[in-house]
Formats: sequence, structure tokens, C-alpha cells
Amino acid sequence: MAKKEFTYRGKSTQEIKNLSPAEFAEIAPCDIRRRIKKGFTVEQKRLLKSLEVNKGIVKTHCRDMPILPVMIGRTIRIHRGNSFEQILIAEDMIGHRLGEFALSRKKTSHSAPGVGATKSSSGSSKG
Repeated sequence: MAKKEFTYRGKSTQEIKNLSPAEFAEIAPCDIRRRIKKGFTVEQKRLLKSLEVNKGIVKTHCRDMPILPVMIGRTIRIHRGNSFEQILIAEDMIGHRLGEFALSRKKTSHSAPGVGATKSSSGSSKG
């Protein structure tokens, strides 16, 4: 069976890559559309500029940057609080934000309660 071709809101990957940010804003979700129409922050503009200039891996602290079509296929190192996580931007990530793919909090894993953690464990004696 043939692999299904990726489409984003009815447009193929090649059509999306050819869109300008203003044209992409028309088909993007409302929060991304508002960010594009209001204009990017200085930090976000700096990230876009470094993506144009630098063809290698780009490091950023800008977790709230929307993923735009120009980022497809690029590798970006996103700051996660104490380190940078390397992410390869794929087509299905369009319309999300960079921070969604570099989690800043660890998943909690609780172990068994220790001695004295509950009323019943303090009453039990060994032997």
C-alpha cells in the first residue's frame, strides 16, 4: 500500500514551502495567525534571520516561536531549561510552537512509600 502524502489544511508540502508568512497565516490556526499578523518579537526575528544565514544547526531559547514552512527539514536546538534538545522539524509539526517538542519538565515517577510515610507503615515492626 502506498504511503499517504502529507497535506496541511488541503495543501501539499511543496505548496506550503512556497507560501510567504502572510499567506501561511491565512491557513494557520488562530493563535499562530495572530502572532504572524502582529509581528514577531526581536528574538523571533533573530531566529528567522539565523535560519536564513546559517544552513547548519541553529540554537535558540525562543520556545514560543511558531513553526513556519521555511523551517521544514531544518535541525534546531531548543533550550529546555538546563540543556538544548536537538529537534528535526518535520511537516506535521507546522502550526505548533517549538517549545511543544522540547519538554522542560521531567515526568514524575513515584516509587513505593518509605517508612513513616503512612500511619500503617509506622506501626509495623520487623520480625
